[in-house]
Amino acid sequence: MNGDKNFKLIILASALVLLTIVFGTFITLFVSSFEVIHQFGIGFIIGESWNPVTQEFGALPFLIGTLITSFLALAISFPIALSIAIFLGELSKVKFFNSIINGAVELLAGIPSIIYGFWGLFVLAPVIRDIEMSLNIPPYGVGILTASIILAIMIIPYAASLSLEVINMMPENLKEAGYALGTTRFEVIKSIILPYSGSGIIAGILLSLGRALGETMAVTMVIGNSNMIPSNIFSPGNTIASLIANEFTEATEDLYLSSLIAMGLVLFIVTAVVNIFGKFVIRRFIPNIK
Repeated sequence: MNGDKNFKLIILASALVLLTIVFGTFITLFVSSFEVIHQFGIGFIIGESWNPVTQEFGALPFLIGTLITSFLALAISFPIALSIAIFLGELSKVKFFNSIINGAVELLAGIPSIIYGFWGLFVLAPVIRDIEMSLNIPPYGVGILTASIILAIMIIPYAASLSLEVINMMPENLKEAGYALGTTRFEVIKSIILPYSGSGIIAGILLSLGRALGETMAVTMVIGNSNMIPSNIFSPGNTIASLIANEFTEATEDLYLSSLIAMGLVLFIVTAVVNIFGKFVIRRFIPNIK
């Protein structure tokens, strides 16, 4: 009895610590960015100019850059990650081959982001530059598309691993019942496995999106670091994380520093909104969630 009580106390204490960290982080960011919030108000969010020399600070170009690169990376990576999960979970039955694919996925997750940045800068950027030249557009090489492809490669392991775990947890009798009714493997995957695993797959998407929203070094190296709203996916741009990484050491004035911290607050809120919206989607549209 005492053991159960102690266990519950430990769980409660852990939950309180977690809530303290989350709310403490939010309050710290809000207090530190209050100067720029007081001076610019909503104009800070919708402002398009970022010029520390003239004390003009607007978050819109970086907010747009963050959202475009993250969601474009998600659109690129999700079909690949889901295909990997379905292949390993349902189609491939050769354990040795599966172990090789799993090892490759785990290796992708363990590679430091700076390595992805170097690869994107020296390998991917020239390829994108050649494509841009063939399309008769300015051949920057670096830009939104390059950063999105790098992000897509980086987040594939997270979505693939979680999706695979959920697919492997599915009861065998459900699949066997489908086959007993004469359905094909494709129909079992489409009508039984994917609906049953939907919540876990969406959770993998959210985890991947959270990683993409906050990625810094790899994006900084290949996005072009332009403080303007990108006109297309080939244009150079900037994200909130890369802006903070590039300019935090240069922020010698209080308003400048407060603006960078406010950018961190914006990223914190965006991530929270994405997660809340994702949970709503799971509960509203995934059939196996009660």
